[in-house]
Amino acid sequence: MVADLLCALDAEARAEDEAKEWDKLIGVIKMAPCVTVLRGQKMGTSYEKDVVAWANEQAALLRAGKFSELDIEHIAEEIEDVGKSEQRELASRMAVLLTHLLKWQYQPDRRGSSWRRTIKEQRRAIMEHVEETPSLKGSLLDEHWIRKTWSDAVTKAIEETNLVVFPEACPWTMEQAMNPEFLPE
Repeated sequence: MVADLLCALDAEARAEDEAKEWDKLIGVIKMAPCVTVLRGQKMGTSYEKDVVAWANEQAALLRAGKFSELDIEHIAEEIEDVGKSEQRELASRMAVLLTHLLKWQYQPDRRGSSWRRTIKEQRRAIMEHVEETPSLKGSLLDEHWIRKTWSDAVTKAIEETNLVVFPEACPWTMEQAMNPEFLPE
């Protein structure tokens, strides 16, 4: 009798586990309509065909704990791309800031509240970006990064001013450029 009760409880526990697994699978299907594996049948979207559907599938697989089914190589590439995107945003904002500092210095008769707002906004956005992603602080000290960002800023300044008088190297430290009190004269 006890053995029968234990067998019944074991069967009930197994049924509950299967129901939980089924619920988890249904949750995965709801999160990503293109689930990679459903009842043993491959249904995946390739990274090359549709990166958005692929990303949703990979996220669903991660959440479901199906690590062996993940597209590890492409996931690693995407993670690296996130870091590169953060670096590009920092460089772009710094180039805009440096461009406006150049315009401020070399076109004093055109200074206005618009340039001042742009300078202030770029400094704020850069500080916020670095606070949210502290590993980017190193870029502000990296000579190669500074040279490339400066080159981008000079190119933009030439396009916007039609002046060809800007220095080859950045005359300010990044600390100066980020200082809210600093405006070149």
